[in-house]
Amino acid sequence: MSEPAPLNVEELEDRLSTPSSEAIRVLSEVPGDLILLGVGGKMGPTLARMARRASDTAGQNRRIIGVSRFSEPGLPERLSQWGIETISCDLLDGAEVDRLPEAPLVVYMMGMKFGASRNPALTWAMNCYAPGLVCRKFRNSRIVAFSSGNVYGMVPSDGTGSRETDSLDPTGEYSMTVLGRERMFQYFGEQLQIPTALLRLNYATELRYGVLVDIAKDVLAGNPIDITMPTVNVIWQAEANAMTLAALNHTAVPAQIINIAGPEMLRVQDVANRFGQLMDKPVQLVGDEGPVAYLNDGSLGHQLLGQVHVSADQMIQWIAQWVLQGGESLNRPTHFQVVSGKF
Repeated sequence: MSEPAPLNVEELEDRLSTPSSEAIRVLSEVPGDLILLGVGGKMGPTLARMARRASDTAGQNRRIIGVSRFSEPGLPERLSQWGIETISCDLLDGAEVDRLPEAPLVVYMMGMKFGASRNPALTWAMNCYAPGLVCRKFRNSRIVAFSSGNVYGMVPSDGTGSRETDSLDPTGEYSMTVLGRERMFQYFGEQLQIPTALLRLNYATELRYGVLVDIAKDVLAGNPIDITMPTVNVIWQAEANAMTLAALNHTAVPAQIINIAGPEMLRVQDVANRFGQLMDKPVQLVGDEGPVAYLNDGSLGHQLLGQVHVSADQMIQWIAQWVLQGGESLNRPTHFQVVSGKF
């Protein structure tokens, strides 16, 4: 029996921040305060809130500190209501980074993707220079840093996806800078003996944004669905959040690399047709299915960080209902259809 969809933003954010048993266990075992760098992004607020809730449940009275430039109005106040301290900081400014409080636990979420082709210099600075500043500041911490499955390049769309041991083939400056981010964490991790985990994520999804939301909105609007990128895999954001916290117990020198992805390989046209069925809308497909796609094999992550329980079809049902009722959207398209690597 499927779980009912969240009815409003408050209920959605409550679900996205409900910690898994594994997240609670890990935050009961790892000591010290936790600082989240780049907390203002799409995953940051609910991840920080989950860390607060998991720590409280575990009886750990630690500080949870969210760091961002905080361009979204009201976000610092909302985080404060959830028991999260906030600090405004430009992570490209070494002096500002040096003034951040020490914290034994660090989650690094900052990065630039969209607009990378228009401003490649800033993309390289944000994705490669800032990690070096952070590593020098937090040399006595353990660090979990976000990466992307884009570093692998595209693989056969009918396969099981890229594994952590596969060779890397980034396409376009964005993917190259993400690999550069990994290399900075790997270099400083070994030079300064910083236990690190690198999380290659494909793709976190909730009801206000994500690959499935992009497809649902196009189906509802009657827009054609491009199937040139034939296959995707996604993961419910609450589970990606919980796996991120669990990764604090799997940092290492050299860095531990872990894919974060759902277990299902979803054919884009099947997803579109399912939304058409649920929304009672005709579906128009355009383009030809390509032979390759960005796909991650998430099995190591499931083994180390916790199993996935929310299926793709459950997400599709929730999103269909949310979009049909005019639920809030973050209006941040994923551009998952891009095959050129130019974002």
